[in-house]
Amino acid sequence: MTAAIAVQPLQAESRQPTDTIVPLEKPFGDDFPNLDSLATGSWWDKQPKGQNPPPTMKVPRDQTVAFALYTLDAKLLSLSVQLYPLMPDEPRDVRLEVQRGDQWIEIAKGAVNYPGWDAHFRIHDWDDSQSHRYRARHGESASFEGTIRRNPIDRDTLVIASMSCNSSRTTGTRPEIINNLLKHNPDVLFFAGDQTYRHTEHTAGWIEFGLQFRDVMRDRPTITIPDDHDVGHPNLWGESGKRAHRNDGSDGGYYYPVPYVQMVERQQTSHLPPPADPTPLESGIGVYFTRMRWGGVDFAILEDRKFKSAPIGNIPQMGPRPDHINDPHYDPNSIDLPGLNLLGERQHRFLQSWTEDWKDSQIKCVLSQTAFCGAVHMHGKRDDRLLADLDCNGWPQSQRKRALRELRRVRAIHLCGDQHLAVVVKHGIDEPGDGPYGFTSPALVNTIYGRWWHPLNEEPGPNAVPDSPLPWTGDYRDGLGNPIRMLAYANPQAIGDERQRADGYAIARFHKPSGTVTLECWPRFASLDASANKQFPGWPIEIAIDENDGRKPIAWLPKLQFENVKNPVVQVIDEASGEVLYTVRVRGDSYHPRVYSIGSFTIRVGRDDPRIATLSGIASSPDPQDAGIRNVVIR
Repeated sequence: MTAAIAVQPLQAESRQPTDTIVPLEKPFGDDFPNLDSLATGSWWDKQPKGQNPPPTMKVPRDQTVAFALYTLDAKLLSLSVQLYPLMPDEPRDVRLEVQRGDQWIEIAKGAVNYPGWDAHFRIHDWDDSQSHRYRARHGESASFEGTIRRNPIDRDTLVIASMSCNSSRTTGTRPEIINNLLKHNPDVLFFAGDQTYRHTEHTAGWIEFGLQFRDVMRDRPTITIPDDHDVGHPNLWGESGKRAHRNDGSDGGYYYPVPYVQMVERQQTSHLPPPADPTPLESGIGVYFTRMRWGGVDFAILEDRKFKSAPIGNIPQMGPRPDHINDPHYDPNSIDLPGLNLLGERQHRFLQSWTEDWKDSQIKCVLSQTAFCGAVHMHGKRDDRLLADLDCNGWPQSQRKRALRELRRVRAIHLCGDQHLAVVVKHGIDEPGDGPYGFTSPALVNTIYGRWWHPLNEEPGPNAVPDSPLPWTGDYRDGLGNPIRMLAYANPQAIGDERQRADGYAIARFHKPSGTVTLECWPRFASLDASANKQFPGWPIEIAIDENDGRKPIAWLPKLQFENVKNPVVQVIDEASGEVLYTVRVRGDSYHPRVYSIGSFTIRVGRDDPRIATLSGIASSPDPQDAGIRNVVIR
C-alpha cells in the first residue's frame, strides 16, 4: 500500500453520515407507493411473497453488509458496498479498511444512501502492483472481506468471464456456476445486464444477485451494467431519459420515476471508473459510459439502451408488437430513417477519443448490453418465428454501421448478453465479414425467454465453418438486412429442462503476445474436472485480433521501421475522405500498413498516442514490394 492514500467520495456520498434516516414510506412518490417496498418504509414489517420470492431483508445485525464490488483503472480504485436495509437507530456509514501486516487500517468512511442502502468510495493513487486485503464494515460487528487484486499487466493472458440474464424465477444460490468460475479464475467479471428480474423491487433483487455471486466478485474487478429488466422494463429504448407512458417502454424513455432509475444505476454502476462525460441527462438520470484498463486490455463500457430511439412514433407497426416485424415483404431500408439514434453523439465522441488513447493497453474490447445484430429466428417458443426484433442493436441499421466502424478502427471484439442465445458472429458493415466479431453470452439461468438460431431453409450459408458440429454456420442476413457470419450458436434442446435449455456463461481469453483471443462457451452444469471438452458444440473459437478488421486490402503504404520505440500505436488516415481507417498498437519494431484504396494517406505514430510523429501525403501502392520503407523516429 502506498504511504499516502487520497480518498475522494462520489458526489452522491459527499454529505456527512447522519445518525438516523427516517425511511420514507413512499420515497418514489404517491403514483408508485409500492416501488422497492421490501427495502423502504417499515421494511421490517414486510415479508417477500409470491411463488419465487427474493431472500428476506431481515438478517442478524452482524450481517448487514451484503457484499462489495470494485474496479480499478489507472490506479483509481472505485468500490461499492451494498447493505441490507437498516433499522432507524443503526449507523448510516460504512468504513473501508485495508490490511497492513496483521492490522486493519481504516482508510475511508462513506455515507449510506437511502433509498438503496448503498455506499461508495473512490481512492486515488492505489498501489496496483500488489494485491491487498480489504473489508467493508458497518456498526460494531458486520463486515465483508475480499481482495483488491494486483494488475496482471505482466501476464501473457487476460481472462474475462461474460454473463447476463440471471433469472429470478430460479431462486437460491448458483453453486455450479460459482464453482466453475472459481476454477476458471477470471481476471475480470462482466455482467452485461438483467442481473435481476424483480422489476419493482430492485434493492431486494440486487441483494439477491449479490448473494449469488459475491464469492467470485469479492476478489476481482467486476463490471455490472443494468439492462431493461433491472430498471423494471421488458425492453428499453431510453431516448435520452425521457418519460415513457407505456410500461413496455416501446414509446421510448423510462416508465418508472427518475429517482428509481437513479437508484438502480447508482447501485449497479457507481463502482465503475468515473463516466467519460458525467453530464446528467435533462431528466436528471445520470450516465456511466466509461473505460477500464486492466492487464493490458482496454475495455470501453457502453450504454446501448439509454440514447436509443423507440419504435413508436418513429416507424409504423409491422407485427404483433411495436418492436416486432413479421411482414416478409417489408423493406428494411424503410425503417432506417434519418435522425434515429443508437449510441448517441456523446458516446460516439467518447469512442473517438478512446480509439486514439492506448495508454496501458495492448488490446481493445467493447462491452455493452446487447448485440449489433438480430442473430435469432425463434423467440419464446420453439416454433414461434420472428423476422426482426427492434430491441437488438441491429436497428437503426445506419447507426449500427457507425458503431461497428468505431470498433473496427481499433480491431475491438464486442462482448454482450441480453439475447438469451449464445452466438459468435462476424459482423458485416458494407459487405459480409468486413467488420468485427461479436460474442453474445448465454443466459445464466434461462427460464425467462428461450431463443433459437434456425434458418428457414435449414441450409448453411456461404463461408460456413469447416468441420463444424453445427449445421447452420456461414453468411446470412438478419431480419433487419444486416450481414452476419455465424460461427457458433447454442440452441436450447429442451426449454423445460434446466440442463438442456442452454444456460451458461462465456469466457474470453486475450493472448497479448500472439494478438489472439480464445472464446469459450460453457453450460451451466458443465464439469471442469473431466478431460473432454464440455463446452457447447462449436466452441472454443480462436480468432486473431487483427481479423476484427475484415476489409480486404488492395494497396499498401511504405513499411515503417521504428527507432527508439517498440510496439507503437499507428494510425492511418485517408486524405481524400478524412476518415481514420484504423488506429492500432502494432507488435515489434516494424509495420507494413495496408489500405483499401489507391490514393494519398497520412500516417501517425506514437508510443501511446499516435499524434507524435506524422507522415503526410504518402501514396499507396498496389504492390507491397513497391511501397518502399520509411524510418520513423519517436523521441
